[in-house]
Amino acid sequence: MRNPAALLIIFLIFALTFPFAGQCAGSNASSPGTTILTSDYKFSPGASQLSEVRRQIIESYQPAPDNSFVLLDRSLDTKRKPVRLVKISDSSLRKKLSARSAIVMDAGSGKEIYSHNPDRPGQPASTIKVLTSLLAMDYLKNNALVPVSSWAASMPRSKIYIRKGKSYYADDMINAVLMASANDASVALAEKIAGSESGFAKMMTRKANELGAKKTICKTASGLTAKGQQTTARDLAMIFRAAMQHQEFADRIKLLKAKTSYGKTLRSHNKALWQIDGAQGGKTGYTWAAKQTYVGKFSRNGEEIVVAILGSRNMWNDIAKLVDYGFSKQLQLAGREDNNTKTYVIPAPPAPHSDLVVLSGNKKTERL
Repeated sequence: MRNPAALLIIFLIFALTFPFAGQCAGSNASSPGTTILTSDYKFSPGASQLSEVRRQIIESYQPAPDNSFVLLDRSLDTKRKPVRLVKISDSSLRKKLSARSAIVMDAGSGKEIYSHNPDRPGQPASTIKVLTSLLAMDYLKNNALVPVSSWAASMPRSKIYIRKGKSYYADDMINAVLMASANDASVALAEKIAGSESGFAKMMTRKANELGAKKTICKTASGLTAKGQQTTARDLAMIFRAAMQHQEFADRIKLLKAKTSYGKTLRSHNKALWQIDGAQGGKTGYTWAAKQTYVGKFSRNGEEIVVAILGSRNMWNDIAKLVDYGFSKQLQLAGREDNNTKTYVIPAPPAPHSDLVVLSGNKKTERL
């Protein structure tokens, strides 16, 4: 060895560092010639090296049986992240609509949710048949016979081609009005009840006024274009909101199809029933003067709205956008009410404080 002094120094350092190495080797040897070094010392960082939150977790943590939650106290001063609701612009929605006028109304309260020119008068087209059917249900029993005049039979399409001189059950005629938008059935019912279509139109106007639709004037039972006839989107929504509280009307308006007593199958014109989520029923309309018109009720997640449009060029697209917007707006309003009134309660298991952090596995989440 060239440097025995250096070797001696290294040996002394080793001996001073592990004074019990020889003893541990003698008592823990698993086989001759093998030396195992052990120590009872456990490393633990100082409290100053830990954040306050980590220190509380380490001190409070207890193993939970069966992977159940571990509840830790959390400072009441910790701020919850506020609920953020996406704002939808009325002006941006307007740019996407083709309708001249439109309204979205809360079906329960009648409160306006959205509108564009809701009081602008226009021809109603077949949406006015809502009034025709309401009066027919009030005045006629289902098995009442409705005769067909030459005037009724001569009505243009949409129609079910009832024949002059024949009589049909009121039940079939009412379904034909609501589902197939039958002009001939509308006039036949009007003549049965009032003796003439013009007399029945006056009854329709009075009925509309009773329901709060003060700007609605009816001249025909079918909604075919007539001078002086008018309604508004707001009036249509008010009429339909009231009509849906009439159980027989609500039951009929939601039907996709129905078979008449004489074997004809009637199919609904209301595509919203199978195209738009939550559709409860509605009435379509179209004439050259009125363009596309619609009024209907929709329900989602316990909320209900009524949508009405006049003068549309792309009706189903308009309706879908208005329905989605209406429910989004209701969700925003509900969110504001929840933030103002709702109290968050921590569910079981009970803990000494109501404001807690829940540990599950390696994750920490706020439990609301």
